[in-house]
Amino acid sequence: MVVVMKMVKVLFVCLGNICRSPMAEGLFRKRVKDLGLGDKIHIESRATSSWEIGNEPHQGTKKILKREDALFDDMVSEKITTRDFDDYDFIIGMDDQNLKDLRKMAMDQYHKLFKYLDVCEDCKYTNVDDPYYTGLFEKTYEDIHKYMDMWIDIFKKQIV
Repeated sequence: MVVVMKMVKVLFVCLGNICRSPMAEGLFRKRVKDLGLGDKIHIESRATSSWEIGNEPHQGTKKILKREDALFDDMVSEKITTRDFDDYDFIIGMDDQNLKDLRKMAMDQYHKLFKYLDVCEDCKYTNVDDPYYTGLFEKTYEDIHKYMDMWIDIFKKQIV
């Protein structure tokens, strides 16, 4: 008997794809690799806007990813496409506006849409704030890092 392994594909999304979503992508790629799940969980990120397309992650994000020895050398901002809704199992926005923008594009794929802090039942806030505007890259890191393993546990349940 041959068992077919399903790879879970995860897409993190924010406004410009230079701060929050590439930070999540880099941190998750490293964590997935460290857990030996690199062949089972695929991580990428996208933007809801076209503003930063082709640009590398913001220096504040790069600084944190370097410090955490995360994987990000190949990252440039890309805008989400309708095909992404077919290709990915989880599409995770960082805030309410990201989720609203994703819902406009999702057509019949609403079941794939989540907000990053959906896994936090007792959070005092529901959005991962955009450090492009707040300058608080370390807070963004903390918000993402704190819930990584909760998300990875969810992803692992989808592996056949």
